[in-house]
Amino acid sequence: MQEDDRRTAMSTGETPSLPPKNGNNGLHGSDPNLSASFPASDEDFSNRSSNFSGYDVNRMSGEASPILMSPWNQPSPFQPSPWFTTGINDNSANNKDGTQQKNQPEGLVGSLVREEGHIYSLAATGDLLYTGSDSKNVRVWKNLKEFTAFKSNSGLVKAIILSGDRIFTGHQDGKVRVWKKNRKDPKYHKRVGTFPTLFDILKSSMRPKNYVEVKRKCTTLWIKHCDAISSLSIDEDEGILYSGSWDRTFKVWKTSNSKCLESVKAHDDAVNSVVSTKSGLVFTGSADGSVKVWKREGNGKSMKHNHVETLLNQECAVTALAVSETGLFVYCGLSDGLVNFWEWEKELAHGGLLKGHKLAVLCLSAAGNLLFSGSADKTICVWKKEGNNHLCLSVLTGHTGPVKCLAVEREEGKSSDEVKWVVYSGSLDKSVKVWNVSEKSTSDKSSETRTGVVQMYSGSGS
Repeated sequence: MQEDDRRTAMSTGETPSLPPKNGNNGLHGSDPNLSASFPASDEDFSNRSSNFSGYDVNRMSGEASPILMSPWNQPSPFQPSPWFTTGINDNSANNKDGTQQKNQPEGLVGSLVREEGHIYSLAATGDLLYTGSDSKNVRVWKNLKEFTAFKSNSGLVKAIILSGDRIFTGHQDGKVRVWKKNRKDPKYHKRVGTFPTLFDILKSSMRPKNYVEVKRKCTTLWIKHCDAISSLSIDEDEGILYSGSWDRTFKVWKTSNSKCLESVKAHDDAVNSVVSTKSGLVFTGSADGSVKVWKREGNGKSMKHNHVETLLNQECAVTALAVSETGLFVYCGLSDGLVNFWEWEKELAHGGLLKGHKLAVLCLSAAGNLLFSGSADKTICVWKKEGNNHLCLSVLTGHTGPVKCLAVEREEGKSSDEVKWVVYSGSLDKSVKVWNVSEKSTSDKSSETRTGVVQMYSGSGS
């Protein structure tokens, strides 16, 4: 099977009870060829505020992507319109100061719609929402209204991580950029760094031993990603940022000095997701069909990540990973629409499969007792762990394109024992939808209805 054919393929047939061994799933996902390299420039590494200068599309490996030819990416005969919101202008849902009331009814709250491009990344904290797309903009929303925006010359924003007053963005040109909010004017964001720095690139390029082969007859500096960054994860306690890339590696960065501490050749195909935990474990999922576990050992320059276990190894591409807040459950989304999960006992043991999607799972997010899975079938499944089963509480519908990314923030209910979540979903239909979801969504339903949900969607523990 050719390398390009092993990207995140989407199955349109019946999903089997176990992960299939056949990777020929028909429609390809958005992963480009792993062939592009990205030269550094002085502009890319200067510490400056963002501007709106041009971007060279020829640098993007995504130009070979089928997504660019998808129905959701066709040019409009009209001028692109600015962002606008729908469904959230009802004054009954807002406080007098214009902020959104808490404890709103469950379901769809509203939509943020634009004509600038697909939504590839989301991050939320408090009442702020950050959205990244292929328009080079990172937009910031406050109480579902546009608050500010900043722009990089790097194009498509594949991942966003928030840490205090800093924002880390991963881009298709293989670089991580660091932004900081101005304390006096929170609408102003200044770029304060790029991983790797220009100084580190120049210093490292002087020594031939710093060049590694990433593909046949293709070498690059080990501190640089040579293809798109697909995922970011941060360990704030250790001050470490992880970046997963389509160049088949994940890299480890010290956030305090922008140094690349380690580069790990993790998989035989694109790394689609990387997730770190407080226990020092790192999980990686790849288009090669495997999920691997790595253990962090040592500190500083002596830090090493050793491969300790392979949880899954089959031909169906791994498209997304998530770890529960307790760290007891690890979830893996697949290109055939299934979600695998593992649970800690004395060690990680396979818990079962969740069957709720007809096409590839593109994103996962774990929050409290819930798991959210977004799919190429345009839906979001809401799963809840109950006993040895995961129950599908609801299926959120409304997007007209694949659901590419999710962000979830907690909202306390009126009663002390009620937990509600605000869910943001970004799609290739160029919109972000906002949902309210309760962990008690099915508490008042009849036992017959609940049993029906279990029969259709539950994944039994082993």
